Amino acid sequence: MDNKTIYALSTVYGKSGVAIVRISGDKALQAVSKMTDIDKETIKARYTYFTNIKDLSGNLLDKSLVLYFRSPHSFTGEDVIEFHIHGSKAVISSVLENLSLIEDFRLAEAGEFSKRAFYNNKMDLTEAEGLADLIDSETSEQQKYALRQMEGHLKDLYEGWRSNLLEVLAHIEAYIDFPEEELPKDITENLQNTVFKVKEDITKHLKGNNIGERLRDGFRVVILGEPNAGKSSLLNAIAKREAVIVSEIEGTTRDAIDIHLDIDGYPVIFTDTAGLRRTSEEIEQKGIAIAYDKAKDADIVICLFDSLKNIPQEFDFVDENKKIYVANKDDKLNDEQKIFLNNKGYILISAKYHQGIDILLKSISDKIKDKFSSNSGLLITRQRYREALRNTVNYLSEFNFNKEIELLAEDIRLACREIGKITGRIEVDEILDKIFGSFCIGK
Repeated sequence: MDNKTIYALSTVYGKSGVAIVRISGDKALQAVSKMTDIDKETIKARYTYFTNIKDLSGNLLDKSLVLYFRSPHSFTGEDVIEFHIHGSKAVISSVLENLSLIEDFRLAEAGEFSKRAFYNNKMDLTEAEGLADLIDSETSEQQKYALRQMEGHLKDLYEGWRSNLLEVLAHIEAYIDFPEEELPKDITENLQNTVFKVKEDITKHLKGNNIGERLRDGFRVVILGEPNAGKSSLLNAIAKREAVIVSEIEGTTRDAIDIHLDIDGYPVIFTDTAGLRRTSEEIEQKGIAIAYDKAKDADIVICLFDSLKNIPQEFDFVDENKKIYVANKDDKLNDEQKIFLNNKGYILISAKYHQGIDILLKSISDKIKDKFSSNSGLLITRQRYREALRNTVNYLSEFNFNKEIELLAEDIRLACREIGKITGRIEVDEILDKIFGSFCIGK
């Protein structure tokens, strides 16, 4: 990272009432002196100015609000200037072009404002990634958990574990430095208990069945059933639009088709699959194989069957905890048949007439909520967190006072390093570009 002052559009490019251009760096105030009538020597921090924005030759570009955030009390920890200009393409382009002409100014890279905030200790990596998740959030639950992470709840949890392990390491290092002093038994027991407690807490934290990652990426709900059971009609009814082709011809659906929806604040990906049957048609066979694979990886499987057959197709290969049995075409049933199927615990629907869909969606929502209640607390939202924590548990499992003291210290040191990879408390340049590269340019 160089020391140049960076600038970027922090709002979406295009026509809008207001667009914000953000500038950050040691020379940010030069933009004020060169492009406004404000005296940079007397400008007040956190004070809004209404002024003309001019090009470097003094020609008027726009009338704008200007805000100044003095280092270190800014998002990046550096001097920050914001131009709140009118959001026309002409105004935005002209302001950015003139900023590019100022010496030691350059356009920001993707995520560079947040990267500078990290380097200036304004946030750790979990908070930065929480901010990225908040920007990308599309449902209320995604928003809620992203805010919790951005506010530092995950950081506090992980840094608490790391702090406890560092205390253990300090005692061991002290013994290594002064080997003539024998560690008292009560201290060794306390150290062993601390390591055991941290390991157990992390192990419990890991038993989330990827709930955090699912919250970010979407819970998978797969619709399985025989041909003409009504899978595509059901998906259209759930999506409230003609998302997939519906036909009486068996084998119409050849591949898995995904629809992304918001169900009670949770991101859910519904997948329509090929009808399960024996067939010699090669392409259809591949579609059926995909259906089996999708069901294996799903969080919930809708086992759909034609209610006129009374008994559903066998779904023994599906995990029982994932199943929701759904009887379609209940508009063709008499009262006795409905009672029989209800007593079996099946959800009755008519995909054609959109009957019972709300009941099915509530059942799906309840299953997702049950996953959260059984994994309450802070969630692991990144696969890299999970990998680092598994490595931490592995190193802590090796901790035993029957080993050489130097090896004990190395076990704890490596465990601390793994936790540090999550929060950024060690050298992690090799993963920073990957993390911040997913941000938009002006963030």
